Amino acid sequence: MDKTTSTLARIAFSLMAGTFSLAAQASEHIADDKIAVAKAAVQQAEQAGAPEAAPVQLASAREKLALAEKANADRHAKPAADWADQANIDAQVAEATAVQVRSAKAAVEFDAGLQALRQEAAHSTQQTQ
Repeated sequence: MDKTTSTLARIAFSLMAGTFSLAAQASEHIADDKIAVAKAAVQQAEQAGAPEAAPVQLASAREKLALAEKANADRHAKPAADWADQANIDAQVAEATAVQVRSAKAAVEFDAGLQALRQEAAHSTQQTQ
């Protein structure tokens, strides 16, 4: 191999190594981003009332988030991103469950209030006759 070919081979190898390094860094950033999204989803579920309405789903989201953080700390970007995605989904389910429970309670309260108004109106009508 002549000097030019050898130099070109080293340059090509350096470029490939740099590309792989950038790809690894990018996947680490993806895991970081997904973990941040999952954390926000867990916080939103907590604020929506998931600790009371959906404790199992919220606990699952928290556990998977912890696994994502551990995998990320151990520099296992792919499993970290996967765990973060699953934590995000569990947190969204917990939030949706909490919203549904709140909505159902509001509907029951509304129906009870409406029933009370009807009874009061019927009682008032009977007294005026």
